[in-house]
Amino acid sequence: KRYLDMFGGIVTVSVGHCHPKVNAALKEQVDTLWHTTNIYMHPKVHEYAEKLVAKMPGDLKNVYFVNSGSEANDLAMMMARLYTGHNDIISFRNAYHGASPYTMGLTAHSTWRYPLPGVANGIHHVMNPDPYTGLWGGNNCRDSPVQTTRHCDCSGKTGQDCCAATMYYEQLEQTFKYSLPRGKVAAMFAESIQGVGGTVQYPKGYLKRAADLVRANGGLFVADEVQSGFGRTGEHYWGFEGHGVMPDIVTMAKGIGNGFPIGAVITSRKVAEVLSQALHFNTFGGNPLASAVGMAVLDVIDEEELQKNSLEVGTYMLKGLERLRDKHDVIGDVRGKGLMIGVELVADKDTRQHLSAPHFVDIWEMCKDMGVLFGRGGLNANVLRIKPPMCLTNADVDFALHVLDQALEKHPANKEL
Repeated sequence: KRYLDMFGGIVTVSVGHCHPKVNAALKEQVDTLWHTTNIYMHPKVHEYAEKLVAKMPGDLKNVYFVNSGSEANDLAMMMARLYTGHNDIISFRNAYHGASPYTMGLTAHSTWRYPLPGVANGIHHVMNPDPYTGLWGGNNCRDSPVQTTRHCDCSGKTGQDCCAATMYYEQLEQTFKYSLPRGKVAAMFAESIQGVGGTVQYPKGYLKRAADLVRANGGLFVADEVQSGFGRTGEHYWGFEGHGVMPDIVTMAKGIGNGFPIGAVITSRKVAEVLSQALHFNTFGGNPLASAVGMAVLDVIDEEELQKNSLEVGTYMLKGLERLRDKHDVIGDVRGKGLMIGVELVADKDTRQHLSAPHFVDIWEMCKDMGVLFGRGGLNANVLRIKPPMCLTNADVDFALHVLDQALEKHPANKEL
């Protein structure tokens, strides 16, 4: 049976399933050299490193290769603590940064937490600046073609004009005032747009102010680009660029390999040098197969202008979903940038009460049965996650919108509302 994949294997298939150029690069490398330890140099890892860091701004020119997003954030946590000499790390409630024993502490979803000792060691979860379900937010807050339907008193032209950003920032300041050692913070981790948490965007201007506060207290700002990187947000190659932030460390995975297991941590030389304090090694990080695939993915993104496509097709889809939101009471919010989109399903549009799991699953399954695969996210698992391969076309969008419209029309929950 034929399906339209609107989730990309959890935001991982970036340039298209079985892309011929990526496949060819892998097959050629398979027939040349599968693996050799990095103790003995092979050209692919160095060629790939140069090509990847060329995409980074500023002095972010040192890369460590790993195999997944959890590994990348795990290493970034260690590097931040080593570099600063501090232990305390900040992440947002509703954040997802991995599920390893180390990164599980960064992840702030009870649904992803095991009752293990030491998981939350030195990690503080601060209020999530969510303009839709949070305490504050309105219809000028987000950097998105679609805004919330909440009332807003501010103009939203710049970050300084956003009242919600200021109020969430004041809550962050309270954490620094009461819960952290003065001037001794190791890092703050932030997804540019929250992925597993349901495509949550922060109020404009908030993240830059938060990063400045962290640095003023001795810490590093770590941008988690595992889901939002490589042109997916459309306007920029990296999600953090949309916030006007220059990170100290950037972590990436998923779309970097179009489904092949690759991850990376990119930072400045001064931060990278902390790993010279002892031996550090990753058996499979930067192996010849991964490096060949990674280079091919970078080429395809550029050659096929997939960042531009993400902007144009993503905006087309967001506007179409906005029309469905205005038509169906079960759609509470539509949000995102480029081809990183979320659709929050609710039981009550005024209170923003989430749609129950059975109702959500019915709609989700109907879409699947009609040939469209959406993802599912959010703490209450009531958000359709739309992060397709970036080769998506307007015709694909029209089909996906039609299927979702039909599923909502047929579902009794929509009529009950």
